[in-house]
Amino acid sequence: MSRQEEYPEQHESQDEFLDINEVGEEVPEDDPNGPIPEDEDDEDNEAGMDLDDPNTETLEIDLSNNSWTYFDQHQDSVFTIFKHPTLPMVATGGGDNTAYLWTTHTQPPRFVGELQGHKESVIAGAFTCDGKYVISADMNGFLQVHKASKGGQKWTKFADLEEVEEVLWITVHPTQPSYFAFGGNDGSVWVYQIDEDSKSLVQIMSGFSHTLECNSGVFTNLEDDQQLTLVTISEDGTIVNWNAFTGATNYKLQPHDDFKGIESPWVSVKAHKNLIAVGARDGQLAIINNDSGRLVHMVKTIENVEDIADLSIEALSWCTSPQINLLAVGLVSGDLLLFDTLQWRLRKSIKVDDTITKLEFIDQSPFLIGSSMNGRIYKWDTRTGEELFAGHGHNMGVLDFTTFDNGKTLVTAGDEGVALVFHHE
Repeated sequence: MSRQEEYPEQHESQDEFLDINEVGEEVPEDDPNGPIPEDEDDEDNEAGMDLDDPNTETLEIDLSNNSWTYFDQHQDSVFTIFKHPTLPMVATGGGDNTAYLWTTHTQPPRFVGELQGHKESVIAGAFTCDGKYVISADMNGFLQVHKASKGGQKWTKFADLEEVEEVLWITVHPTQPSYFAFGGNDGSVWVYQIDEDSKSLVQIMSGFSHTLECNSGVFTNLEDDQQLTLVTISEDGTIVNWNAFTGATNYKLQPHDDFKGIESPWVSVKAHKNLIAVGARDGQLAIINNDSGRLVHMVKTIENVEDIADLSIEALSWCTSPQINLLAVGLVSGDLLLFDTLQWRLRKSIKVDDTITKLEFIDQSPFLIGSSMNGRIYKWDTRTGEELFAGHGHNMGVLDFTTFDNGKTLVTAGDEGVALVFHHE
């Protein structure tokens, strides 16, 4: 049964918002007034199955669900989710070649629109910091920009481009709303400006310093409006700091010259003040002074794993509280490591039973949100390591999430194709 057949009330015309009054009551399959199912014990025993045998495999399904509402219009995995900077609205991109806009403060969510035109899985996107534009990109390298009207209720196509075979990531400048950057599977790096005067996308720079996939990038030096600085990382072990206005390289760190002979494929990067944390597929964590390009600290986060894939650092988050000096590091192994950013010692470690997919500190607080391939989203107090909240409801992994209301509302992207909204104090 398709989701549209299962939840017809959440599939009204896509040109209108959903009306909560039209939501019908869902009848549970196990209706107590319905027919009593036949006893299947005899049939199982006829097949030679010993139900009392402790070695008999049983499938345990977690039916707990503490989510507040859900969005289920995607027909495949939801790979990415990103929020509007001022409105209670998100965009989700999926393996069904679609990106949807919908609200998070209504139950059920109201459908806002579809970013039409993608022909492959939508795996990256972002709203500009002023909320006027939304950018989305797919695995075919097709990137498009839509512009808001009617207070964000309507979004129309502004422009599109195709520069690479596959877009791996998109980042928007946090303070200068017209600039965004993306990286490709060929190692290339691109920075564009949304030009309202010419109603087009203007290329600011393209860089080809990486030889393998450019896995991520982040704008830095945000306090200086006269600079446009971008740091990108690659599978080839290089890290490049770009002057995005000119395309010149401010510095480039090479595996053997700058990382003590270690060649690590970098996969994650986060910046805070003048420091950059970079995580590698082999478990190496590097801390770099962004002003000088000097390596401040490098450590192998975990050792002695059965599968080397468990070493990969998938998630990084800096605590921005001036009183709490922490960097959170999440690995495929399920290890959550909290490093003291003054002495670079491991302060605490928390174990999750599956891959950690994303980490995010809540503003200037010690509270950390994290998602996992075990289908849950967590909130921890990093001062004590205490788990304060666990969101249940996905039957597959949580691939991405975003937060609202100072972390009291969590919105998740599920591998099974459903997005859930959680409320907690």
